[in-house]
Amino acid sequence: MWPFKKRGPATAGLMIDPTNGDPQVRALVAAVAARDSATIRAILDGAPDPDTHAYLMEAAAEVDGVQDWIGGWIAAEPHSTLPTLLRGCHGVFWAWEARGAARAEYTREEQFREFHRRLRIAENALDEVVDRDPGNVTAWTWLVTSARGRQVAPDEAAARFAEVVKRHPAHVVAHEQHLQYLCAKWFGSDEQMFAFARQATVAAPDGSLVPEVLVVAHIEKWLSLPRGEDGQYLRSAPVRADMLAAVHKSLFHPAFRPGLGWFPRANSFAMGLEKAGEFDAAARVFAMIGDQVTDWPWSYCGNVVKEFAAARERAYANRVG
Repeated sequence: MWPFKKRGPATAGLMIDPTNGDPQVRALVAAVAARDSATIRAILDGAPDPDTHAYLMEAAAEVDGVQDWIGGWIAAEPHSTLPTLLRGCHGVFWAWEARGAARAEYTREEQFREFHRRLRIAENALDEVVDRDPGNVTAWTWLVTSARGRQVAPDEAAARFAEVVKRHPAHVVAHEQHLQYLCAKWFGSDEQMFAFARQATVAAPDGSLVPEVLVVAHIEKWLSLPRGEDGQYLRSAPVRADMLAAVHKSLFHPAFRPGLGWFPRANSFAMGLEKAGEFDAAARVFAMIGDQVTDWPWSYCGNVVKEFAAARERAYANRVG
């Protein structure tokens, strides 16, 4: 067990669990795979708040094959928006699966065609949900996500985000997805991305996960820089100060309560802090996480488990406190 020193990064026992060990998420994923609409409805309808509903939907929508059977559920329950919502949310993930994770210049034309075809299916479903239920925060959140894929204008992207936050101001997934739209690699700029991230962090309630977006903004900037400049950037005093301020308002604040969806956001804090050389804070986050490694953001660096283990080892080895 950590933090005992070993030769090389200790990866034994580490694995990516999309459910993060949560029995409710595990039951939901199993229900989607089994096409068990009654259990899917019971779990999603039981979500106590929009954030929890979004975290659950992230897990449900990423299950393979939803597009093959969801039409039957929609036909069986024409007065319900839930199956149409699942079609739309899954469709966004399904579209990105066709596109792949590479930058546009490395994506084939046929991938783009299939990407846009699937996104149209997704947005048609999501549009239907918000037409029938304008207050559906999860549908608006996935429209925030699809905004960059559909290449909507900045005003439209901002309007979609506004529909979410006027109903739930500190919605974590919506903040993460709108930040991506504002990245220079999509339709924004570094100035827009950081302005949004800093404003969101200041406005976030104490103990919220929203300040993670400031760490993600710095990771995105780091990814855009040439080798050598990237590490120097993350270790600069202003960036380190930003990351420490964000984690102290979030995971380290007395008001923070670990809940559904917190592990991927904590992994973002851990990666950013460790790469910035803030080893004490990073080690504290790693201790909170335990062995719950998540695919994102470590997939930015290569082998997820090895990168997580190596970063954790460096944080423990270099911490002072």
